[in-house]
Amino acid sequence: MMGSFLSTPLLMVFGYAYPAYECFKAAEKNKPDTEQLLFWCQYWVLVAVFTVGDRVGDTFISWLPMYSKAKLAFFIYLWYPKTKGTDYVYNVSLRPYVAKHEKEIDLNLLKLRIKARDISLLFWEKAAILSK
Repeated sequence: MMGSFLSTPLLMVFGYAYPAYECFKAAEKNKPDTEQLLFWCQYWVLVAVFTVGDRVGDTFISWLPMYSKAKLAFFIYLWYPKTKGTDYVYNVSLRPYVAKHEKEIDLNLLKLRIKARDISLLFWEKAAILSK
């Protein structure tokens, strides 16, 4: 309990606030360093993927001892300059998987957009009927 109480604010600072500030600094330079921008872009992609997976799997694994501390350590590992974790995780795990399934992902996203548009049009039509 106490570990999570401390780990959550630390995760907010070291997993989100500090990397966001570093990303901001890299983007706002007069001549942004492409390597730095690529690094932070890859970092945020990994954070997004991890966060989605964490929200789905949190129910099943959050009870594990030191789970919140492991998340904090993982986020620091990703951006810490000596480990270059982002480069490794992105290029070894995520990039090959997405590259292999990119066409399927794009097709499913297109189907999802079409369904979302159809549903929103249906709701719009029902709302127009109800407002009369």
